Amino acid sequence: MARGKLASVGKRAKEASVSAGTGTGTGPGTGTGPVNADQPGLKLPSPNASTNLAIADIVLRAAGGLLRDRLEKGLITRHHDDDAKAHRLVDKRGLAASAALWGASHLARRSPIGFAVVVGGLAAKVFYDRGKGLEAKRAAKKPRDGES
Repeated sequence: MARGKLASVGKRAKEASVSAGTGTGTGPGTGTGPVNADQPGLKLPSPNASTNLAIADIVLRAAGGLLRDRLEKGLITRHHDDDAKAHRLVDKRGLAASAALWGASHLARRSPIGFAVVVGGLAAKVFYDRGKGLEAKRAAKKPRDGES
């Protein structure tokens, strides 16, 4: 019977990788067996792994949300020089805007095509906003009819 490249690893190589802690053995260092309580490391709040994972997920999501809000407020405040306006734009965002932003970020994370669609939409919005700004500047510079 034909054997592939992965099947050519001999019994001695498997035993060496298990004894070195890199193989499929159990115990400390392999991530599959019981961990010795005397080992130094991070003390987890619960002995249940799913509880620890839920705690980590909540903490990371909360920290990410706070960081994102601070970053958004900082960017807007820097542009508008008005902390009250930055507060209104970030904290008073409606449900539709929040859902649209969540959907766009979810689509961008799921696939390269979704990422391309979201980036293309954002680029179109930037070009649209810049065009509107140029139109407003031109309208402000152009003298109105009937004025001297």
